[in-house]
Amino acid sequence: MTDTVDGRGGATADAQPAEEAATEEHKATGYSWYVLGVLVIVYMLNFIDRNILSILANDIKADLGLSDADLGFLYGTAFGVFYALFGIPLGRLADSWNRTKLLTIGLSLWSLMTAVSGFAKNGLALSAARIGVGIGEATASPSAYSLLSDWFPKKMRGTALAIYSSGLYIGGGISLLIGGLIVERWNGAYPGGGPLGLVGWQAAFLAVGIPGLLLAIWVYTLREPVRGQADGIETKLPDRPFRGFFQELFAVVPPFTLVSAAQRGQKALAVNVTAAIAVMATAAALIQLTGNIQQWVAIAIGYYAIFSWAHSLRHRDLPTFRLIWGSPAFLYTILGYGMVAFAAYAVAFWAAPYAERVLGESKSVLGFWIGGGGAAGGFLGVIIGGRISDWLRERNPAGRILVILFGVLSPIVPLIIAFTTDSIPLFYFLNFLLSLLGSTALGAAAATTQDLVLPRMRGTATATFFLATTLVGLALGPYLAGQVSTALGDNLSAGILSILVAAPIGTILLVLAYRTVPEAERTVVERARAAGEPI
Repeated sequence: MTDTVDGRGGATADAQPAEEAATEEHKATGYSWYVLGVLVIVYMLNFIDRNILSILANDIKADLGLSDADLGFLYGTAFGVFYALFGIPLGRLADSWNRTKLLTIGLSLWSLMTAVSGFAKNGLALSAARIGVGIGEATASPSAYSLLSDWFPKKMRGTALAIYSSGLYIGGGISLLIGGLIVERWNGAYPGGGPLGLVGWQAAFLAVGIPGLLLAIWVYTLREPVRGQADGIETKLPDRPFRGFFQELFAVVPPFTLVSAAQRGQKALAVNVTAAIAVMATAAALIQLTGNIQQWVAIAIGYYAIFSWAHSLRHRDLPTFRLIWGSPAFLYTILGYGMVAFAAYAVAFWAAPYAERVLGESKSVLGFWIGGGGAAGGFLGVIIGGRISDWLRERNPAGRILVILFGVLSPIVPLIIAFTTDSIPLFYFLNFLLSLLGSTALGAAAATTQDLVLPRMRGTATATFFLATTLVGLALGPYLAGQVSTALGDNLSAGILSILVAAPIGTILLVLAYRTVPEAERTVVERARAAGEPI
């Protein structure tokens, strides 16, 4: 018989025969694939809106008087910190509320804020708009990962999540293609600025932001699957779905974090305040070292907030804490993949400005070759990587980790050659190869995180996974490249090569993940029950 569980995972009734559950476990319906197709389109737009800043970077730098370090902050930290922080309460909401409605609201918000970016007149205004984009986009993957994990059986999850993740690379490529064309044609038609005084880069933000408002209507029509049915653990939604959302919001957003800690007692408050002081002291040292206040203040807010949330989660939901923050296998996996993201985000952002600034290519030409090559390479890599990860997983409980490790090591040589060569055709080919190799890891990492938790925890697990990709990868990788470039007198080649520091760190973490994931997955229910999960 198949267990039905409540919003916290407690068994309430035998819901259906095991034979029926087993049949469903091995099938994905036509509607499953339809939902996947729609979600791929959503993720494409997600990354069009996120990555279009790359092709616009040099124009924005000139018009707003910014440095490479500022650009790295805008692309990575301003977006990534708030994407990560709000991903936590929104991930919890995806676990307790209608996921299609949540995704509809988020899509509408990030599309609107992308359009608002087109009216920015200074770096501060653009930073504020990017924060809004980050908050809206934080709804996407927790909702989508949870939906797809219910529409597809476990044996197909790596493939399904890899196909969904292909939207990342397609959207990132399209952003360069259309961004370059819009800027060149707009500036050609309106050399002194067009309607409302907008220049090309501002028009590009408007052009990619507005269509998302129409796509949100389509997303709203998607059906919700039975939560947990694919795993034989049907899960009912809690009676008060927004209660957990507000609990997470207060646990993660300063200064409410202090109130949340105080409610748990004087000891919890003392730990929280001590953590805040330690994080602020570290940020002050980094500000002194780099001279960049906004970067390290934002990072400090992010890391302090994550500590506050994790400490609060331990008190409020011990089973979820134990399966995520208390699981070395889970942490090794997400931090190991975070090193892939560290390098991938840096290359994704800086490749276009590098080709324009160092190799002398026009926006439309580099947009075609970098955008098209990156999209093709990323699409092929993520699909192939996801399928191979599923194949390896059937033969080796830790097989998916090998694919993530490949994503860390295989791009090293192509990256070194790409950003030192004078050959433009070779640069474009290596950009395609970097996208192909680096993208292989995503489906494997995503599927591993979903397998290491219970169905009711998937949105929260996804949000935690994206903490590593954003606060480690997105918030630090592009910034490091820009900061090194600025420090060395706009030496973008040296800046990009500095991201290779991620490779040895990622290798160590993934070797540890390979050793610990099989036992962690085998004991998910046992460890959850030991922590008080009523199953």
